Amino acid sequence: MELKDVIKDYKYRFQLTNDQIAKQLSVTKSTVSRWISGDVKRIQDETLQRLSDLLGYNIEPIIKGASVHLKRPILGYAKAGYNMYADENYLGEEEVTEDDFYKGDFFLQIQGDSMIGSGIMDGDLALIKQCSTVSSGDIAVVMIAGEEVTVKKIIKKPDMLVLEATNPQVENRYFSMQEVETLPVRVIGKVVYTKTYF
Repeated sequence: MELKDVIKDYKYRFQLTNDQIAKQLSVTKSTVSRWISGDVKRIQDETLQRLSDLLGYNIEPIIKGASVHLKRPILGYAKAGYNMYADENYLGEEEVTEDDFYKGDFFLQIQGDSMIGSGIMDGDLALIKQCSTVSSGDIAVVMIAGEEVTVKKIIKKPDMLVLEATNPQVENRYFSMQEVETLPVRVIGKVVYTKTYF
């Protein structure tokens, strides 16, 4: 991992412009552009400290080419059942490989057993790629009416959206296209994988 990768990831995750990042770090916009293009590999100590503070971890080892422990935040709970309210509580961090660092943006902790047919168990940590749309058949994190968060298989039909459970004991939920718009029913990320801890 190089400096340009760190900056690109931060820019993507928070949907920032080079100008906004430059202002946060008290550097010029062209400096940020050079970091992203890989033209600059060295950073002054003071700027390096500001960048580490901004990202929430020490990036000095990355600049020096040392191996670094990468982490993604755990941002609360998603119920693999229903009626679980969105909880934005920060629950800590989970270490990831460099490959997984790029595949997903954050973890959610699963509560419930409605997705056990897909190997998603109660207590699992699910790595989530932030996105607003997925393909039919994908397993996604869905927010309903701005409050309830659930993990389900998405089935898209011409006149409705189905949130499908893979546990036969749990009923699917069906939403008309009008309900998808008005409630709303909104995809907030795609499940990349889950980790089970015994």
